Amino acid sequence: MAMSCPMKHLILALVLLAPASALADRAPTSLGTFGDWTAATYGSGAAKACYAFTTAQTSTPSLAKRGAVMLTVTQRKADRDEVTLAAGFDYPAKPVVTLTVGATAIDFYTSGQTAFTTSGAQAVAAFRTGDKAVAKTVGPSGYVLDTFSLSGFSGAYGAITKACP
Repeated sequence: MAMSCPMKHLILALVLLAPASALADRAPTSLGTFGDWTAATYGSGAAKACYAFTTAQTSTPSLAKRGAVMLTVTQRKADRDEVTLAAGFDYPAKPVVTLTVGATAIDFYTSGQTAFTTSGAQAVAAFRTGDKAVAKTVGPSGYVLDTFSLSGFSGAYGAITKACP
């Protein structure tokens, strides 16, 4: 199976963040591509993480030198439905980050280039019934809108839930 560009970005990020000793017995494993979403696992046993992710289909405005813009849902044994946004730039101090799916608006808090929500179950429920998710945040020079397709989310979510029950 050929690996997509988003999968390569995520695997690279996991490799860079993992301690060298952890890489010897763990490697990301693809669970497949589901529409616009990719599902994978990382690690084993109690430390196993299962995640589904997609990249932004559109971003307005276009920002020079912006990194990967990704929406991810992660399952771990002790932590379910962790939803994050990777901005591809460092968020400014105290930014407003909102992800909207239809009429459902979900607030996020930030750290570095990543935004997190405490409403993961609400986000997952919206993803399962929505067509797209739109993230609105303050970027380096004004508001940035990133649009993510939700096509294939239910299949990817089913795969990670099965892999990390």
